[in-house]
Amino acid sequence: MSDNLYSISPVEGRYEELTQEIKQVFNEYNLIKYRVIVEIKWLEKLFEYSEKLNIKYEKNDIDILEQIIEEFDLTQAKRVKEIEEKTKHDVKAVEYFLREKFKEKGIEKYNNWIHFACTSEDINNIAYGIMIKGLVSKIFIPNARKLIDDIKQKTKEYSEISMLSHTHGQPATPTTVGKELGIFAYRWEKIINKLENEKITGKFNGTVGNFNAHVIAYPEIDWIKLTQEFVESFGIEYNLFTTQIETHDNICILFSEIKLFNNILLDFDNDMWMYISRNYFLQSNVKGEIGSSVMPHKINPINFENSMANIRISNGILTSFIDNLQISRMQRDLSDSSMLRNIGLAIAYSLISIKQTIKGVNKLSVNKKLLEEELRNSPEVLSEAIQTILRKNGYQDAYEILKDLTRGKKVTLEEIKEFVKKLDIKEEDKNKLLSLETKDYIGLAAKISIIV
Repeated sequence: MSDNLYSISPVEGRYEELTQEIKQVFNEYNLIKYRVIVEIKWLEKLFEYSEKLNIKYEKNDIDILEQIIEEFDLTQAKRVKEIEEKTKHDVKAVEYFLREKFKEKGIEKYNNWIHFACTSEDINNIAYGIMIKGLVSKIFIPNARKLIDDIKQKTKEYSEISMLSHTHGQPATPTTVGKELGIFAYRWEKIINKLENEKITGKFNGTVGNFNAHVIAYPEIDWIKLTQEFVESFGIEYNLFTTQIETHDNICILFSEIKLFNNILLDFDNDMWMYISRNYFLQSNVKGEIGSSVMPHKINPINFENSMANIRISNGILTSFIDNLQISRMQRDLSDSSMLRNIGLAIAYSLISIKQTIKGVNKLSVNKKLLEEELRNSPEVLSEAIQTILRKNGYQDAYEILKDLTRGKKVTLEEIKEFVKKLDIKEEDKNKLLSLETKDYIGLAAKISIIV
């Protein structure tokens, strides 16, 4: 714990407990490990074409290769880093590490096939693809779904609790607490459904994407078919049309969708903050917690405020990815390489936000008494209902009549009822308006809540 006090980033310091999942999937150890896996799996793929490539291999050598993968651990990753200190090239360090392992295992006869016809980006983009895939499917989406499920539960629980709406910050047509929460669950779910179907793309076509080295050595092999099979074996979609690097178009689409999810979360946090400030929601008084160092009465909406701050940081990094990763000078420059290392950071800040919002929501209870009182004190919002009934009964200037009665004025329910009694409308419509209370003027809000 004390070591965390020296962390530069709060992701691995203050918020380490909230981001442990990220560290298990997206880290330099895994990047090195997946590079090793991709290199070995490429060699195994070449074995499938051993006759055409004239590779003399024994089947039990595949077991030895798999053993190298199974035995790979932190100590071996550190050995790769030691080699990198000399090579100053991360992927070449993996190749030299494998040469050492092959010698140790007695299969150094395959040394010339390690990294055969590859550029480092062939290895890197697949390694990153595996990590991004895991980051989104195993961490981001399950946590996002947890938030959605919690809000759906609240949506149904509060489906019939009426509340005053506010458009432009002014009292407006009533709704229900559940329906207003349900809007966010619906919006998030649309994004997550799209995110679940997005494909990570990968390339394995050599230095500038043309299979130059492959063809000069073995022109008779269908390298497009071979490499497509290889890329797809990792659950990654094949991209044939690239330069030296994968185009990053698909991961930028993926990052855009995460940013959209974040934006909806920011919208939600803002609303919850406003509702709390109006006492629509009461926050639980957690024993031992302090809201202010000098004002003992305070219970601050800190989870929502913390969530908002971390969303902005996440979106800042994601925006940088979206704006820059698709751009690479001519056939390759190195700018994307440095940026990709920060993907875990962007998702970590978003994950903190999601978890803080979940925590904040589960501290809240609806202040029904206040909501009912506010509805009773805002009978002017029934003017919409009255002018609509007047239109139904043929009034040409229904809006203007109600505008004169209510705009900029504080009218009472009794005054409204006296007004209704004098209207020349159908008796059933008049009785409907006379019995109408603000809390009941919610349209289909309750039904919509259940649909969510």
